[in-house]
Amino acid sequence: DHLACASYPAVLKADGLAAGKGVIIAASEAEAREATDVFFVEQRFGETEVVLEEHLEGEELSLLAICDGENVVPLEPAQDYKRIFDGDRGPNTGGMGSYSPVPEFDRERTDEIAAAVHRPVVDLMRRRGTPFVGVLYAGLMITESGPKVLEFNCRFGDPETQAVLPRLRSSLLELCQRAREPGGLAGAAAEFDERWAVTVVIASAGYPESSSKGDVIGGLQEAARVPDVEVTHAGTAQRDGDIVTAGGRVLNVTALGATPGEARNRAYEAANMISFDGMQMRTDIADRAVSSVGEATGP
Repeated sequence: DHLACASYPAVLKADGLAAGKGVIIAASEAEAREATDVFFVEQRFGETEVVLEEHLEGEELSLLAICDGENVVPLEPAQDYKRIFDGDRGPNTGGMGSYSPVPEFDRERTDEIAAAVHRPVVDLMRRRGTPFVGVLYAGLMITESGPKVLEFNCRFGDPETQAVLPRLRSSLLELCQRAREPGGLAGAAAEFDERWAVTVVIASAGYPESSSKGDVIGGLQEAARVPDVEVTHAGTAQRDGDIVTAGGRVLNVTALGATPGEARNRAYEAANMISFDGMQMRTDIADRAVSSVGEATGP
């Protein structure tokens, strides 16, 4: 029995697409057996096999790169918040917020990670005759022994992209167009604004186990008027002239600022103008970045 022989804590993952929620960290064998009921009896993530993995300790990092089948152009890294509640408590979600840049991960270190993680994948696929063209997302754990890959995705990451792209000063269109041609990204580099970006995700009642639909959302126009703030819609719909909830993660509120504290406070200023029944959001997004540069925390 694999669960009886495993070291704990252990990680159990649905072997398939699960909207970022198909991971359960089990502190003990008993919790692992409860998790198997979620996967196989409740089938919360559909019919799936389960992967049992080592639990890694370290700092999570998300790094996107644009690839042309030969070259890898990394964007600036971001850090997201997977758990539903403050203090990284509760079940995993698709992501409750993010920020960029990430302290201690400058251009040089980012290039080193892309060379160690993204480039071997692109090189191997080219040698196999199936060159990879597009965005390669790497979800990483930065451990004492170096970066470890948690997952790859062939797409932009959510909610990391919401914090990365507002800082991009190079033309995303030009980078994507150049990526269509083999070797088209040779010599290319992505340039970024020095300001910080913080994204706060607003979720509906019941998320991540379920979601509430049809709740009228107020305050969107007021939030959008906060300087250097962008409100992007995820799980919303129009009904009788109102904007209503239509999914688990409903809105993203992203703000730019000269410091992580300024960006964070601006994002929460706008997010707190938004309201609907059962609204959920974490209040500690970017705390780590704020503490790292010696600012006071608090929305």
